[in-house]
Amino acid sequence: MSERIRIHYNAPVVLTVFLLSLAALILGTITSGWTTQHLFSVYRSSPLNPLFYLRLFTHILGHSGYEHFVGNMVLLLVVGPPMEEKYGSGTLLIGILLTAVISGLLQCLLFPNTALLGASGVVFMLIMLSSLAGMKTGSIPLTLILVAILYLGQEIYSALFVQDNVAHFMHLVGGTTGTVFGFTVARKRL
Repeated sequence: MSERIRIHYNAPVVLTVFLLSLAALILGTITSGWTTQHLFSVYRSSPLNPLFYLRLFTHILGHSGYEHFVGNMVLLLVVGPPMEEKYGSGTLLIGILLTAVISGLLQCLLFPNTALLGASGVVFMLIMLSSLAGMKTGSIPLTLILVAILYLGQEIYSALFVQDNVAHFMHLVGGTTGTVFGFTVARKRL
């Protein structure tokens, strides 16, 4: 007798972020970008506006279009599930929310005339977090050093010398958040 194969919702936090991002993309398309601008982008606005606080978190769900969405979601779906399995759903959710609020606040403080949207800060947080895999007491993984040199070096160069619509500084914020968060979580586990 053959066993039935079932689809398993294996990484609830990562899959929920994916599905919410997909819903935000569809809503943005249906509303000609209104929801993307007003609900899924973060920018400096009045602290008396309740949507300001919501956008500090929901901006990671918004994407400027299909290519932006796919670029972030492929990496999220590849790197996220192993991190969720390793650290647990609750811990990963805290890391994602911390990355969202830190990048959102820094965007408002440092870049008051531009909006930020997309999950790339979260993706880079996950990349740096994954490079800490196998960390042992009293040591720093070589993978962390190599990823930091390659990734952070590229992002620093791009932030300084490349003129595009990519938030390279927020990639650095996501990577830094992932590294600090990873070291904090790893110390508690060791």
